[in-house]
Amino acid sequence: MKTNADAPSDRWHLVGICFFILGLGTLLPWNFFMTASMYFNNRLNTSEWSNGTLTATKEYYFNNWMTLLSQLPLLLFTLLNSILYPRISERIRIAGSLVFILILFILTAILVKVRLEQDHFFSITMATIWFINSFGAVLQGSLFGLVGLLPQKYSAAFMSGQSLAGTFAALAMLFAIASETDEETAALGYFITPCVGTLVTLFSYVLLPKLKSSPNEQFRGDRGKEKLPERILGKILERKQTPKSPECDGAKQAFVCVDTEHAKQAKGSVLEVFKKIWVMAFCVTFVFTVTLSVFPAVTVDVKTVYPGKWERYFIPVCCFLLFNLMDLTGRSVTSWVQWPSKESRLFPILVVSRVIFIPLLMFCNVQGRSFLPVFFTNDWMFVIIMLLFSLSSGYFVCLSMTYAPQLAGPQDGETAGALMTFFLALGLSLGAALSFLLRFIV
Repeated sequence: MKTNADAPSDRWHLVGICFFILGLGTLLPWNFFMTASMYFNNRLNTSEWSNGTLTATKEYYFNNWMTLLSQLPLLLFTLLNSILYPRISERIRIAGSLVFILILFILTAILVKVRLEQDHFFSITMATIWFINSFGAVLQGSLFGLVGLLPQKYSAAFMSGQSLAGTFAALAMLFAIASETDEETAALGYFITPCVGTLVTLFSYVLLPKLKSSPNEQFRGDRGKEKLPERILGKILERKQTPKSPECDGAKQAFVCVDTEHAKQAKGSVLEVFKKIWVMAFCVTFVFTVTLSVFPAVTVDVKTVYPGKWERYFIPVCCFLLFNLMDLTGRSVTSWVQWPSKESRLFPILVVSRVIFIPLLMFCNVQGRSFLPVFFTNDWMFVIIMLLFSLSSGYFVCLSMTYAPQLAGPQDGETAGALMTFFLALGLSLGAALSFLLRFIV
């Protein structure tokens, strides 16, 4: 049995960098389609004019459908996890998913230059979103299984990459707008970016085994002559890691719960584990239900009161970039502050209190409204509400995901992690479905 001192070093941090890139690549599809909502809405502007008269209009509710069709595959493949994964090799699941995601991103980039009827364009885009997120769900589940075999620092690197995916997409959109090119060229450049990102992600996955079987062999250890199996890093340490508090990405988790002493303890049933963590399962579901019900379906239609050049930057900066930066900050804060405690009754009360953000955001200057009045016309009010909304989302999600395995105990940490991942996906899907009603009410 190897000790910590015997553990192989990650020379030049190449393995950590690879897992950071893999984490970034897993959430590129969702974030790039979400951030590009303005481009898609412009192409789906179906107002028809005849002799100077408006004759027909059609509302596609792109943001709602995009959110729903992005999250349903996550819920579906979470349910199919135990059936699908043992029957398809890990290498095929990871590399194959990346290849198909790349193909679908290339198709999306090509469609920028192809003129289609709005109905056809909408149908193709929705199908693309469904399949690209289906492959993304398989990719994420497979990589979480892989990174779970590693020391905690690699899990942290992987999830840090995931946390930055939204910020990366928002910055790509800002650069596209700042390029001062026409809208079509800017959109083409924007969608070429995730193509390159997915290629780099695929290269990073292919590179991992070579890092550990190379002559320099920073990771070979006593069994360096063996070829690495599909679970690439499973043989690296020839030991299991002691439990640590999992780092959090706001959307998916890896839980390491495994020393040999705890392994000897009898594991509880799924129902027994659920009884221990049901409060945290409710909290993570509720947080994401609230968040996805208004972001981005409602928030993306908020308009600035300052006309001019700022209009082009308002939503990319004040909606997408601000949300992702504050969400990441909220998760990071939990490394130093964990309040309320996992036993506190105040914790679920604070989580439920986030529901106040739904009417607050609906009363902002959302245009294309039918029923509700505008109470907050000022841009700064929207920014303040979004800041608190996103900061609390990241903070409470991360605490919920961290507290659950602690409540379950070390021997049931893996079961708790699987249950929490399911309820996380359930919250995303419920929020996406609720967004239709809320956008209609506005």
